[in-house]
Amino acid sequence: MSSSARSVNGASAPDANRWRALVFIALAQLMVVLDATIVNIALPSAQQDLGISDGNRQWVVTAYALAFGGLLLFGGRIADLWGRKRAFVIGLTGFAAASALGGAAQSGAMMFGARALQGVFGALLAPAALSLLAVMFTDAKERAKAFGIYGAIAGGGGAVGLILGGFLTEYLDWRWTFFVNVPFAIVAAAGAYFVIREPEGGRNRSPLDIPGVILSTLGLVSLVYGFTRAESDGWGDSVTIGLFIAAAVLLVSFVVTEARVKAPLLPLRVVTDRNRGGIYLSLGLAIIAMFGTFLFLTYYLQVVKGYSPVKTGFAFLPMVAGMITGSTQIGTRLMTRVPARLLMGPGFLVAGVGMFLFAQLEIGSSYTTLVLPALLLLGLGMGTAFMPAMSLATHGVQPRDAGVASAMVNTSQQVGGAIGTALLNTIASSATTSYIKDHIATAATKPQQQLVQLQGMVHGYASAIWVAVGILVLAALVAVTFVNAGRPGAGESSAMMDGIEGEVPVPVVAH
Repeated sequence: MSSSARSVNGASAPDANRWRALVFIALAQLMVVLDATIVNIALPSAQQDLGISDGNRQWVVTAYALAFGGLLLFGGRIADLWGRKRAFVIGLTGFAAASALGGAAQSGAMMFGARALQGVFGALLAPAALSLLAVMFTDAKERAKAFGIYGAIAGGGGAVGLILGGFLTEYLDWRWTFFVNVPFAIVAAAGAYFVIREPEGGRNRSPLDIPGVILSTLGLVSLVYGFTRAESDGWGDSVTIGLFIAAAVLLVSFVVTEARVKAPLLPLRVVTDRNRGGIYLSLGLAIIAMFGTFLFLTYYLQVVKGYSPVKTGFAFLPMVAGMITGSTQIGTRLMTRVPARLLMGPGFLVAGVGMFLFAQLEIGSSYTTLVLPALLLLGLGMGTAFMPAMSLATHGVQPRDAGVASAMVNTSQQVGGAIGTALLNTIASSATTSYIKDHIATAATKPQQQLVQLQGMVHGYASAIWVAVGILVLAALVAVTFVNAGRPGAGESSAMMDGIEGEVPVPVVAH
């Protein structure tokens, strides 16, 4: 009998180093999440230094998103095959090397290559980190605490990236937004190497599903790039439409292939489980709503309110505080007492109320009376909802599928981020254009015209944020309807075990 199985019966003690391991896993997660926003602040300076054209500027963000989003499933499967600890350490080492290359970049091409490499190693690192947590924390209360910390970092790290990016760009140099990853990665990799002891019996040694790797990677890359192009070239652009058609054909082919092959890259049991399917979908929707709003608020504070990059970063801090409170205090304390859907549904609705406040934005809106309460509610709601979602996404899954199940969480977030940025930006742009067209004729002087331009911009943001409110309500409905697992502390839910009888689950010990 494997050690995983023994721990289900309560015979073997949990890993003594698990809390120390969590520190290094959390540090690695923080680095990956920071990287998603820290570079945005540094982008204007980097573009100027490296002579990158406006048309090619988006590739600094897109190269990373394509490699990361496209290779996540493959990275999760590699973690299951090689072992999560090994995948985690290799991912960290590669990410540090790619970051150093980006910081030393002398041309646009070198920068794009470094960002793509960061995405490749990030796709190996992110699922390995989440699946390590899934197999190391077996007691329900401890698991709740561990995922609470992880969820807070996953949610709040983006805003920390804005602060750090602002400081480094304003007071040092944009290159430090890359170099800062190197010490993070070295500490996390060294710590993981010496502290993490992966439980036995969780490897998936079946041969690699090459057709699945090719179809999923090309399908996800086409989908993410389709949304990226839609943002820059419009939804009616022939290449954009072609990419969406290609993505649909490739991803349908992938599902058909996975149903037929002996050792699939993504065993369909991972996503067809009602709970996990509901979690992936509701998380993806919530990220769609959040990502676009981050961008709008950054522009609103800097362009309309005239905040510096550092001040903008600090303005986001209440949301981080809300996320940490929602995740570690509300989510962790209630997760073993109430069903996950009763945390996720209300959590997304509270975030929706925060988003509703953002939809009231005007040029003269006060930070204290409107932006601050909106950020607190958004953070509190997201933190409360993310925490059980992160835990349940890998709860009850077979150890040999833990990496792939973790990769699906990251994939729903990556694809959600790409969709959110493109969709909400497009809505905002068209609303701004029509507002300016309708009102510019009445503006006689230059200051009046500038005011109309700013009013149009804020009107566009508010229009897009209304859509984000609707998306969050939909995320809450999906969570309440599909996620039917009972309290994780009450032992394995029968729904979680559907279709996996006779297999050894990742243990969650009732107490």
